[in-house]
Amino acid sequence: MATTTAAQQRAQTRAEYDVFLAECPSRKLLDRISDKWVTLILAALGSDGSHRFGADCAGEPRPLRYSELSRLLAGVSQKMLTQTLRALERDGLITRTATATVPVTVTYELTDLGLSLHQMMRGLKGWAQTHMDEVLDNRAAYDTRATAG
Repeated sequence: MATTTAAQQRAQTRAEYDVFLAECPSRKLLDRISDKWVTLILAALGSDGSHRFGADCAGEPRPLRYSELSRLLAGVSQKMLTQTLRALERDGLITRTATATVPVTVTYELTDLGLSLHQMMRGLKGWAQTHMDEVLDNRAAYDTRATAG
C-alpha cells in the first residue's frame, strides 16, 4: 500500500470539492461570499472610496476604518458588520489592523486573496446595476400576468 504525503492528500481533497454536495466546504464558502454584505464590503475596500451614484468602484484598493465602512454600507447593523468582517478575516480575505491610539483605530484591508475575489464581485455588482431596469420591467410584467391569471 502506497503512502501519500500531506500535500498529496490536500490535492486529492481539493479535487473532490463539489458545491452541489450539502456538506462540502466549498458550498459553505460560496454561501458566505454570496452574502450581500460581503459583496458590498469587498466593493468598498477594493475601491478608492468614491461611492457616488453611478461609480463602478474603480480606483485602487485602500484600507478603511470600521466607521467608514459603517457609513458606506447603508442599512448594515453594527452586529452584522462586525460578524461579516470577522468571517472575512477568518477566511483570509481581509486583514484587521489595530493601531494604539485613543480610541484605538481599527482598519480593514483586502488581502491578495480578497482582491482576487473583489475583481469577480465587481463584475457582478456592475451587472446588477447595468441590468436593473430590465429586471424591474420583467418583475412588473410577471406581476401583471400573475394578477391577471
